[in-house]
Amino acid sequence: MKYIVTLNGKNYEVDVTETEEAIVTNITDAVSAPVAPVPAPVAAPSAPAAPVIAGNGTQIKSPMPGAILKVNASQGQKVNEGDVLFILEAMKMENEIVASVSGTVSQILVTKGQTVETDAVLAVIG
Repeated sequence: MKYIVTLNGKNYEVDVTETEEAIVTNITDAVSAPVAPVPAPVAAPSAPAAPVIAGNGTQIKSPMPGAILKVNASQGQKVNEGDVLFILEAMKMENEIVASVSGTVSQILVTKGQTVETDAVLAVIG
C-alpha cells in the first residue's frame, strides 16, 4: 500500500508491505500538492431521546452496533419465530435480525437509516 506522509512540511510517498508486521519498503519524495484547509469542527447534534418502551413483551435487540438498512415489520403485524424483522448493516455486512418468538409486533422503535448501538431495543413482540 502507498501512503503520503507529511513530515516537517514535506510530503513523502511511503510504500508499505503488509505482513504480520508492517514493513516500509520504499520512501520517495511525493509531489507536493496544495493542502486543503481543515474546516472548523461542527458541533455534533444532540443525541435523540431514547424511545419509550410501552407495555410488556419480548424485546428484539440489536446484537451489535450498526445502521438499520431495512424495516420488514410494522406495528400490529403478526410475525412467526424466525421471520426477518430488520436488516442491520454492521462492518459492511448485512445482518438479518429475526423474531425470537411468534406474536404481534406491539412496537417498532427504529427507522430505516437510523444508527443503533449494541443491545438497543429495535422492536417489541407481545
